[in-house]
Amino acid sequence: MPQVLMQSPALMARPKAGLREAHAHIPAHGRALSMLNLATCQDSAACLETLRAEAKGLEAGEWVLAFGARIESWADRRWPTRLELDESVPDRPCAVMSFDHHAVCANTRAFEAGGFNESSRDPAGGVIVRDQRTGAATGLLLESAAYRVWNAAPEPAPAQRVEHVRLALEDLARHGFVEIHDLLSPDWLGPALAALDDRGELRVRVKLFPAVAGLERAVESSRSWRRDRVELGGGKLFADGTLNSRTAWMLSPYADALPGMPCGRPMVTPGEIVSAVREAERFGLPLATHAIGDGAVRAVLDAVERVGRERGRTLAKGSRHRIEHAELIDEADVRRFSRLGVIASVQPCHLLTDIEVLTRSLPDRLGRVLPLRALIDDGCEPGDLLVFGSDTPIVRADPLDSVLAATMRRRSGMAAERSIAPEQSITLTEAWKAFHAC
Repeated sequence: MPQVLMQSPALMARPKAGLREAHAHIPAHGRALSMLNLATCQDSAACLETLRAEAKGLEAGEWVLAFGARIESWADRRWPTRLELDESVPDRPCAVMSFDHHAVCANTRAFEAGGFNESSRDPAGGVIVRDQRTGAATGLLLESAAYRVWNAAPEPAPAQRVEHVRLALEDLARHGFVEIHDLLSPDWLGPALAALDDRGELRVRVKLFPAVAGLERAVESSRSWRRDRVELGGGKLFADGTLNSRTAWMLSPYADALPGMPCGRPMVTPGEIVSAVREAERFGLPLATHAIGDGAVRAVLDAVERVGRERGRTLAKGSRHRIEHAELIDEADVRRFSRLGVIASVQPCHLLTDIEVLTRSLPDRLGRVLPLRALIDDGCEPGDLLVFGSDTPIVRADPLDSVLAATMRRRSGMAAERSIAPEQSITLTEAWKAFHAC
């Protein structure tokens, strides 16, 4: 993870009140604390050597699982091939998760454990990346294909899962968070948190956002696990992928798009987004939609506006639906957030890890990256319609990273002219307010 810029001014402006982490993955954060992290690797060779060393210390049959790979920062800017992984880890499945959790690189054993072979077609919502010359699967899998492989690995035992949650909450509390929103919550998380609360071990408030497809089931089950500190916050939907995987849904093409995907890959249709908004509103809950590209952001805003009109909702009243990430927002869509009452739930810290892909892949859209100044000026009050989180364990949970990215728009040691859309910077007070727990 790139270093923050300079901590003293941000610390001076830090509020005394508790903070809200508006976008976290609690079980994954706890698991990541003890998982192999490739964040310090500088190239594919270092990655392969790290995996080889990890495999030597494991019991027979155990998977090699690693996360944190950010190839845009590597010297060779390429994933290890399936054959290279087979050579480094020949006797067990090996899967490497990208830092943004939208791509997995697998050796043949892991590839096959996910149900794939050379003749497999792309699964719905996913991509099996193939060599453009030979057509052979390279071992790189995107979106749903990535999770087919990753989820084929044995899950932690129930007791271990609870320990991951406990460790995650302790770590987040150390950063000053008193409220945490968990996005894409598994079914078992609510009961686990309730049990911790009943034992007096839960020190923070938690809001859960399970997949909208299972929202009815979550509403029913929440009657048994809802507590003062544990509640159902809404439903979660994925509208697109990520920038580093070139699967974020853009209005205009990437400069280095994947074959056949000039503007990324929508994960749902506009009609499916509308249906998801309706489903959330059926239970009186907001929908939190992952939308990174400006095309995805527009599609979500369109869906919220359409459902609002169907229900005769005045625009001023708002919906309290959320768009998660909103890393690129077209200028025509900025004012729609406050007009529709849609919360921009963003993670400025992503700017620190995405600088390379932004400048290489979207050089003509840099002025639309995280337009925080415009959102605030157009009525998105920090802490209300503009909230900050980290997306941990995608990046680290330290709120200083987002505060300094929002105010400085570049990484430590970078010249000021390399700032991304510096005109969209906000004040330290505004940035900390976006973390303030109401």
